[in-house]
Amino acid sequence: MSERHHMTGCVRRVPIFNHLPEEQLNEVMKTVHSKPFLAGSFLFKAGDKSTGLYVVHTGKVKLYRSNEEGKDQLVRLLLPGDFTGELGLFLDQDHDVFAQAVEDSQVCHIKQSDIETLLTAYPKIALTLLKHLAKRLDESERALQQATSGPVDVRLKTFIHQLVPGAHYPIECELPMKQKDLASHLGTTPESISRAIKRLEKSGEIKKLGPKSFRILKPLQ
Repeated sequence: MSERHHMTGCVRRVPIFNHLPEEQLNEVMKTVHSKPFLAGSFLFKAGDKSTGLYVVHTGKVKLYRSNEEGKDQLVRLLLPGDFTGELGLFLDQDHDVFAQAVEDSQVCHIKQSDIETLLTAYPKIALTLLKHLAKRLDESERALQQATSGPVDVRLKTFIHQLVPGAHYPIECELPMKQKDLASHLGTTPESISRAIKRLEKSGEIKKLGPKSFRILKPLQ
């Protein structure tokens, strides 16, 4: 598959660009560089200099922090169409998270200088970007509230839905982390996650295939 095909897919998929008319989309595509990342490889690490915007075209990328004890804490899972690196456009700081491909992924990159030029030339991109950041902040606050107060089953179902948005069932799904890390992310214990998975199996909603993989048989209610 050609690099231009990947670039076109990235630009047309990402929310801050897909509203642009064809002529402006073509201008954006001139600034995009597409690169493959094997599962387990890093787009960037905490402490690296922020160089621009990363857009996931295919695959999944996880953003996480690592504490002094070496324990990882998932910040966000990026699916096709999602992007990261936007804070570097407004804050003069290095990356404070690790970005690692969960599976083989194709990622597009737009240099910070090119993004700044695009924001100046097309103010609507800047407005859409601000709306996206506001939406992301709202989602983060809701997720934090749910992670600390909602039933474990609901937290787990919400997380799984984020992995396969708009999927046609049945569909196979693989967790991007170990069960103990998922428990930490959802604010509960590994034992509670195990019990929640067993309840979903018993209700006929999922079928476990392996330690981190399962088949979703129908939409999780």
